[in-house]
Amino acid sequence: MIRERQKSAASGWLMLPVLLVLLGGELRVLFLALQAQSILGFLAVVLVLTATAVCLGGFFVVNPNEGRVLQLFGAYRGTVRTAGLRWASPFYTKKGLSLRVRNFESGKLKVNDFDGNPIEIASVVVWRVVDTAEAVFEVDNYENYVKVQTEAAIRNLATRYPYDTHDDEKVSLRGNTAAVASDLKHEIQDRLAKAGVEVIEARISHLAYAPEIAAVMLRRQQAAAIIAARSRIVEGAVGMVDMALDLLSKSNRVQLDEERKAAMVSNLLVVLCADREAQPVVNTGTLYQ
Repeated sequence: MIRERQKSAASGWLMLPVLLVLLGGELRVLFLALQAQSILGFLAVVLVLTATAVCLGGFFVVNPNEGRVLQLFGAYRGTVRTAGLRWASPFYTKKGLSLRVRNFESGKLKVNDFDGNPIEIASVVVWRVVDTAEAVFEVDNYENYVKVQTEAAIRNLATRYPYDTHDDEKVSLRGNTAAVASDLKHEIQDRLAKAGVEVIEARISHLAYAPEIAAVMLRRQQAAAIIAARSRIVEGAVGMVDMALDLLSKSNRVQLDEERKAAMVSNLLVVLCADREAQPVVNTGTLYQ
């Protein structure tokens, strides 16, 4: 595996006047050689001029948040990250890579969640290149690699979680966005580590049931929500009835036998669990002899 190596390159602002002075001096010598009609001198000056002209091809510019990968006849020589006008051997090939933070938004993918329901899901990934050597030499096209591996990670993530759940202890795609986003980030990072890419943030940007089951799942979701709410209401109502009976027993204000306790429990549960307001009935007599 090829790792990035920092390489220093000479300042272009120092090399530029040196080469210009050399070029001017060589032109002067060439003029003198032509006047003296010296063939050997002429050929020597032409060779030196050619070498100087080739050296002028060693200048390159490194922009802020950019790296230049240097190669010499296919061999990796290092990466220059120092911004400005730089100079290196003209025989180096210099490939520029952006080190800026970038966004990638996947398309809407149709997958099955943990429960087997078809859903549509998409995500936004914030990433950047941190190792230029791995990005260039370890994968064929690192930008396309980020796209493909992100979509693969989203598909794998969607199959591990249900779309929704009414159990607070279970993680769902809709109800636990922070936990799901953290898991998605780590999974994408594991896939992109070999490409020299760092994932800064990953989050779900679109989540919905597939159109063909959206209406059915909405009714199912509403029914599940009603059942969950009713379970909470009954649980709370039983606790309130138990508390009422306990308080009445401790205060000794009313002595209730088992039959009256059962009637009181029934009435309280009806009042507390009904989806409509209770209609009071005023009893002017007694049901007991």
